Amino acid sequence: MRRLTVPAVALFALCAAPLLAEDGANDPKTETVHVVKPGETLGGIANRAEVPRVLIIEANGLKAPYPLRAGQKLVIPRRRSHTVKEGETGFGIALDYGVPWSAIASASGIKPDDPVRVGQKLVIPTVSAKTESTAAAPSPTPSPSASATPAALADTPAPKFAWPLTGKVRRAFIAPNAKGGPHEGIDVLAPAGVAVRASAAGKVIFAGQGPDEYGLTVIIFHGGRWTTTYSYLSKLTVKEGDTVKAGERIGLVGQTGLASEPQLHFEVRKNRVPLDPAKYLPKK
Repeated sequence: MRRLTVPAVALFALCAAPLLAEDGANDPKTETVHVVKPGETLGGIANRAEVPRVLIIEANGLKAPYPLRAGQKLVIPRRRSHTVKEGETGFGIALDYGVPWSAIASASGIKPDDPVRVGQKLVIPTVSAKTESTAAAPSPTPSPSASATPAALADTPAPKFAWPLTGKVRRAFIAPNAKGGPHEGIDVLAPAGVAVRASAAGKVIFAGQGPDEYGLTVIIFHGGRWTTTYSYLSKLTVKEGDTVKAGERIGLVGQTGLASEPQLHFEVRKNRVPLDPAKYLPKK
Protein backbone atom coordinates (compact mmCIF):
# COMPACT_ATOMS: atom_id res chain seq x y z
CA MET A 1 0.00 0.00 0.00
CA ARG A 2 1.45 3.34 -0.99
CA ARG A 3 2.42 5.95 1.58
CA LEU A 4 -0.63 7.79 2.85
CA THR A 5 -1.29 11.50 2.70
CA VAL A 6 -0.80 13.57 5.86
CA PRO A 7 -4.48 13.37 6.94
CA ALA A 8 -4.45 9.63 6.35
CA VAL A 9 -1.27 9.21 8.36
CA ALA A 10 -2.88 11.13 11.20
CA LEU A 11 -5.77 8.69 11.02
CA PHE A 12 -3.85 5.46 10.74
CA ALA A 13 -0.50 6.15 12.47
CA LEU A 14 -1.79 4.56 15.62
CA CYS A 15 -0.60 5.15 19.14
CA ALA A 16 -2.78 3.08 21.43
CA ALA A 17 -2.05 4.80 24.72
CA PRO A 18 -2.20 2.63 27.82
CA LEU A 19 -5.59 2.95 29.40
CA LEU A 20 -4.36 2.56 32.96
CA ALA A 21 -1.67 4.64 34.69
CA GLU A 22 -1.07 4.50 38.40
CA ASP A 23 0.47 7.91 38.90
CA GLY A 24 -0.22 9.80 42.10
CA ALA A 25 -1.20 6.55 43.81
CA ASN A 26 -0.36 7.87 47.29
CA ASP A 27 -2.49 11.00 47.11
CA PRO A 28 -6.30 10.51 46.95
CA LYS A 29 -6.66 13.92 45.32
CA THR A 30 -4.39 13.10 42.38
CA GLU A 31 -4.33 9.30 42.05
CA THR A 32 -5.71 7.89 38.82
CA VAL A 33 -6.06 4.33 40.07
CA HIS A 34 -7.21 3.45 43.59
CA VAL A 35 -6.67 0.05 45.19
CA VAL A 36 -9.63 -0.60 47.47
CA LYS A 37 -8.75 -1.19 51.11
CA PRO A 38 -10.81 -3.28 53.56
CA GLY A 39 -13.87 -1.38 54.77
CA GLU A 40 -13.78 1.33 52.08
CA THR A 41 -16.97 2.43 50.36
CA LEU A 42 -17.51 3.97 46.95
CA GLY A 43 -18.83 7.18 48.48
CA GLY A 44 -15.82 7.51 50.78
CA ILE A 45 -13.38 6.95 47.94
CA ALA A 46 -15.21 9.52 45.78
CA ASN A 47 -15.10 12.11 48.59
CA ARG A 48 -11.38 11.65 49.22
CA ALA A 49 -10.58 11.68 45.50
CA GLU A 50 -12.81 14.75 44.98
CA VAL A 51 -14.36 13.09 41.93
CA PRO A 52 -18.14 12.67 41.57
CA ARG A 53 -19.27 9.18 42.53
CA VAL A 54 -21.20 8.76 39.26
CA LEU A 55 -18.04 9.32 37.19
CA ILE A 56 -16.22 6.56 39.07
CA ILE A 57 -19.20 4.27 38.51
CA GLU A 58 -19.25 4.99 34.77
CA ALA A 59 -15.47 4.75 34.33
CA ASN A 60 -15.38 1.31 35.94
CA GLY A 61 -18.63 -0.10 34.60
CA LEU A 62 -19.90 -0.72 38.14
CA LYS A 63 -23.38 -2.15 38.73
CA ALA A 64 -25.77 -1.32 41.59
CA PRO A 65 -25.53 -1.70 44.54
CA TYR A 66 -21.82 -1.04 43.73
CA PRO A 67 -20.12 -3.54 46.07
CA LEU A 68 -16.35 -3.22 46.41
CA ARG A 69 -13.76 -5.81 47.40
CA ALA A 70 -10.38 -5.32 49.03
CA GLY A 71 -7.63 -5.22 46.40
CA GLN A 72 -9.99 -4.14 43.61
CA LYS A 73 -8.55 -1.48 41.29
CA LEU A 74 -10.78 1.48 40.51
CA VAL A 75 -10.04 3.98 37.76
CA ILE A 76 -10.34 7.52 39.12
CA PRO A 77 -11.27 9.60 36.06
CA ARG A 78 -9.39 12.89 35.97
CA ARG A 79 -10.30 15.51 33.42
CA ARG A 80 -7.95 15.63 30.46
CA SER A 81 -7.71 18.16 27.67
CA HIS A 82 -5.93 18.46 24.35
CA THR A 83 -5.04 21.60 22.40
CA VAL A 84 -5.18 20.97 18.66
CA LYS A 85 -1.87 21.45 16.85
CA GLU A 86 -1.09 22.16 13.21
CA GLY A 87 -1.74 19.15 10.99
CA GLU A 88 -3.80 17.23 13.55
CA THR A 89 -7.16 15.65 12.76
CA GLY A 90 -9.96 14.54 15.01
CA PHE A 91 -9.40 10.89 14.17
CA GLY A 92 -5.67 11.19 14.75
CA ILE A 93 -6.25 12.74 18.18
CA ALA A 94 -8.76 10.01 19.02
CA LEU A 95 -6.34 7.27 18.09
CA ASP A 96 -3.50 8.87 20.05
CA TYR A 97 -5.60 8.75 23.22
CA GLY A 98 -7.29 5.43 22.45
CA VAL A 99 -10.70 7.13 22.82
CA PRO A 100 -13.39 7.15 20.10
CA TRP A 101 -13.65 10.49 18.30
CA SER A 102 -17.42 10.50 18.80
CA ALA A 103 -16.85 10.45 22.58
CA ILE A 104 -14.33 13.32 22.40
CA ALA A 105 -16.63 15.37 20.17
CA SER A 106 -19.58 14.83 22.50
CA ALA A 107 -17.56 15.78 25.59
CA SER A 108 -16.24 18.87 23.79
CA GLY A 109 -19.67 20.04 22.66
CA ILE A 110 -19.00 19.71 18.93
CA LYS A 111 -20.44 17.53 16.16
CA PRO A 112 -18.40 14.46 15.13
CA ASP A 113 -18.28 15.77 11.54
CA ASP A 114 -16.91 19.17 12.55
CA PRO A 115 -13.26 19.74 11.56
CA VAL A 116 -10.85 20.60 14.36
CA ARG A 117 -9.07 23.97 14.45
CA VAL A 118 -5.54 24.80 15.50
CA GLY A 119 -5.61 26.02 19.10
CA GLN A 120 -8.99 24.45 19.82
CA LYS A 121 -9.25 22.83 23.27
CA LEU A 122 -10.84 19.38 23.35
CA VAL A 123 -12.04 17.40 26.36
CA ILE A 124 -10.73 13.83 26.42
CA PRO A 125 -13.29 11.75 28.34
CA THR A 126 -12.60 8.60 30.31
CA VAL A 127 -13.46 5.41 28.46
CA SER A 128 -15.30 2.69 30.34
CA ALA A 129 -13.02 0.12 31.88
CA LYS A 130 -15.19 -2.70 30.52
CA THR A 131 -12.37 -3.32 28.06
CA GLU A 132 -10.35 -4.69 31.00
CA SER A 133 -12.14 -8.02 31.00
CA THR A 134 -11.55 -8.62 27.31
CA ALA A 135 -8.25 -6.96 26.41
CA ALA A 136 -5.34 -9.38 26.24
CA ALA A 137 -2.90 -6.86 27.65
CA PRO A 138 -3.30 -5.26 31.09
CA SER A 139 -3.99 -1.60 31.81
CA PRO A 140 -7.22 -1.03 29.91
CA THR A 141 -8.36 2.42 31.04
CA PRO A 142 -7.38 5.76 29.57
CA SER A 143 -4.40 7.72 30.79
CA PRO A 144 -6.00 10.29 33.06
CA SER A 145 -3.09 12.70 33.35
CA ALA A 146 -3.62 15.89 31.39
CA SER A 147 0.11 16.48 31.26
CA ALA A 148 1.11 12.97 30.20
CA THR A 149 1.46 12.15 26.53
CA PRO A 150 0.73 8.67 25.18
CA ALA A 151 4.40 8.12 24.34
CA ALA A 152 5.41 8.78 27.97
CA LEU A 153 3.25 6.05 29.47
CA ALA A 154 4.14 2.50 30.38
CA ASP A 155 4.49 -0.23 27.80
CA THR A 156 2.73 -3.62 27.71
CA PRO A 157 3.51 -6.97 26.05
CA ALA A 158 1.97 -7.85 22.72
CA PRO A 159 -1.44 -9.52 22.90
CA LYS A 160 -1.75 -13.08 21.62
CA PHE A 161 -2.87 -12.30 18.08
CA ALA A 162 -4.72 -14.81 15.88
CA TRP A 163 -5.30 -14.78 12.13
CA PRO A 164 -8.39 -12.68 11.35
CA LEU A 165 -9.34 -15.09 8.57
CA THR A 166 -7.94 -18.03 6.58
CA GLY A 167 -6.42 -17.34 3.19
CA LYS A 168 -3.31 -16.96 1.10
CA VAL A 169 -1.09 -13.97 1.81
CA ARG A 170 -1.12 -12.04 -1.46
CA ARG A 171 1.29 -9.37 -0.37
CA ALA A 172 3.59 -9.34 2.64
CA PHE A 173 4.68 -6.52 4.92
CA ILE A 174 7.38 -4.21 3.52
CA ALA A 175 9.20 -1.82 5.84
CA PRO A 176 9.30 1.87 4.82
CA ASN A 177 13.06 1.81 4.19
CA ALA A 178 13.00 -1.47 2.24
CA LYS A 179 12.97 -1.76 -1.53
CA GLY A 180 9.41 -1.58 -2.80
CA GLY A 181 8.17 -0.23 0.53
CA PRO A 182 6.23 0.74 2.34
CA HIS A 183 3.43 -1.80 2.67
CA GLU A 184 2.38 -1.43 6.27
CA GLY A 185 0.50 -4.71 6.67
CA ILE A 186 -0.36 -7.91 4.86
CA ASP A 187 -3.05 -8.59 2.24
CA VAL A 188 -4.88 -11.91 2.63
CA LEU A 189 -7.00 -13.30 -0.22
CA ALA A 190 -10.45 -14.64 0.66
CA PRO A 191 -13.86 -14.89 -1.05
CA ALA A 192 -16.08 -11.82 -0.85
CA GLY A 193 -18.38 -11.94 2.15
CA VAL A 194 -16.18 -14.18 4.31
CA ALA A 195 -16.20 -13.17 7.98
CA VAL A 196 -13.25 -11.10 9.24
CA ARG A 197 -12.66 -11.68 12.95
CA ALA A 198 -10.93 -9.70 15.71
CA SER A 199 -7.33 -10.86 15.99
CA ALA A 200 -7.43 -10.25 19.74
CA ALA A 201 -9.89 -8.87 22.26
CA GLY A 202 -10.20 -5.11 22.58
CA LYS A 203 -12.25 -1.99 21.89
CA VAL A 204 -13.30 -0.68 18.47
CA ILE A 205 -11.92 2.86 18.17
CA PHE A 206 -12.74 3.34 14.48
CA ALA A 207 -15.34 1.74 12.21
CA GLY A 208 -16.21 3.38 8.92
CA GLN A 209 -14.87 4.74 5.66
CA GLY A 210 -11.13 5.29 5.95
CA PRO A 211 -8.87 7.09 3.49
CA ASP A 212 -9.39 6.12 -0.16
CA GLU A 213 -6.51 3.63 0.00
CA TYR A 214 -8.10 1.64 2.81
CA GLY A 215 -11.82 1.64 2.05
CA LEU A 216 -14.13 0.40 4.78
CA THR A 217 -12.01 -0.08 7.89
CA VAL A 218 -12.16 -1.25 11.49
CA ILE A 219 -9.44 -0.40 14.04
CA ILE A 220 -9.28 -2.21 17.38
CA PHE A 221 -7.35 -1.04 20.44
CA HIS A 222 -5.97 -3.96 22.45
CA GLY A 223 -4.56 -2.19 25.50
CA GLY A 224 -1.04 -0.91 26.04
CA ARG A 225 -0.05 0.64 22.74
CA TRP A 226 -1.30 -2.12 20.46
CA THR A 227 -3.84 -1.78 17.67
CA THR A 228 -4.91 -3.83 14.66
CA THR A 229 -6.42 -2.48 11.44
CA TYR A 230 -8.77 -4.36 9.09
CA SER A 231 -9.40 -2.76 5.68
CA TYR A 232 -10.88 -3.39 2.19
CA LEU A 233 -14.07 -4.56 3.94
CA SER A 234 -17.42 -4.78 2.16
CA LYS A 235 -19.47 -4.49 5.34
CA LEU A 236 -18.91 -3.58 8.99
CA THR A 237 -20.55 -5.66 11.73
CA VAL A 238 -19.29 -3.59 14.68
CA LYS A 239 -19.45 0.09 15.50
CA GLU A 240 -17.13 2.55 17.18
CA GLY A 241 -17.03 1.99 20.94
CA ASP A 242 -17.93 -1.71 20.82
CA THR A 243 -15.96 -4.12 23.00
CA VAL A 244 -15.08 -7.28 21.06
CA LYS A 245 -13.79 -10.69 22.01
CA ALA A 246 -10.98 -12.49 20.21
CA GLY A 247 -12.46 -14.20 17.17
CA GLU A 248 -15.62 -12.09 17.13
CA ARG A 249 -16.81 -11.10 13.65
CA ILE A 250 -16.12 -7.44 12.91
CA GLY A 251 -16.80 -7.25 9.17
CA LEU A 252 -16.90 -9.03 5.82
CA VAL A 253 -14.19 -9.41 3.18
CA GLY A 254 -14.63 -6.94 0.33
CA GLN A 255 -12.95 -5.11 -2.49
CA THR A 256 -12.97 -1.49 -1.33
CA GLY A 257 -10.05 0.94 -1.22
CA LEU A 258 -7.14 -0.13 -3.41
CA ALA A 259 -8.18 -3.80 -3.47
CA SER A 260 -8.15 -5.25 -6.98
CA GLU A 261 -9.92 -8.44 -5.82
CA PRO A 262 -11.62 -9.60 -2.61
CA GLN A 263 -9.06 -9.56 0.20
CA LEU A 264 -8.27 -8.21 3.67
CA HIS A 265 -5.58 -5.65 4.43
CA PHE A 266 -4.42 -6.32 8.01
CA GLU A 267 -2.04 -4.22 10.11
CA VAL A 268 -0.47 -4.54 13.56
CA ARG A 269 0.86 -1.35 15.14
CA LYS A 270 2.60 -0.49 18.37
CA ASN A 271 3.07 3.11 19.44
CA ARG A 272 2.33 4.44 15.94
CA VAL A 273 4.83 2.08 14.31
CA PRO A 274 3.62 -0.52 11.77
CA LEU A 275 5.01 -3.98 12.51
CA ASP A 276 5.13 -7.15 10.40
CA PRO A 277 1.96 -9.06 11.36
CA ALA A 278 3.64 -12.34 10.36
CA LYS A 279 5.93 -12.01 13.39
CA TYR A 280 2.94 -11.89 15.75
CA LEU A 281 0.55 -14.36 14.13
CA PRO A 282 0.66 -18.16 14.61
CA LYS A 283 2.63 -20.04 11.97
CA LYS A 284 0.41 -21.67 9.36
